[in-house]
Amino acid sequence: MISIEDCIALSGLEEGEILALAEHEHVPEIVAAALGAYLLHKDKGAVVIRRMIEDDIREALQRGDQQHAKDLLAVLRHFLAGHRDELAQAQDG
Repeated sequence: MISIEDCIALSGLEEGEILALAEHEHVPEIVAAALGAYLLHKDKGAVVIRRMIEDDIREALQRGDQQHAKDLLAVLRHFLAGHRDELAQAQDG
């Protein structure tokens, strides 16, 4: 049987990134892992993921959850560092 950890590993994203997508889309982690993998294989999909994480940060700040916003900012920084090429390619295209 395939585990959630296997699905996350196959998605091309880290656990925190998957959790941010799950939060944004209000779906289980397994669905978020599939969504993330799908988006990473689409043109400008990395931009969509970046925007989802940014949206989550804004929502956390709006509800006064500074710690969660800080955690999500770390997730965003990690995503930006790990997907620099896809994001740059999306801007060029």
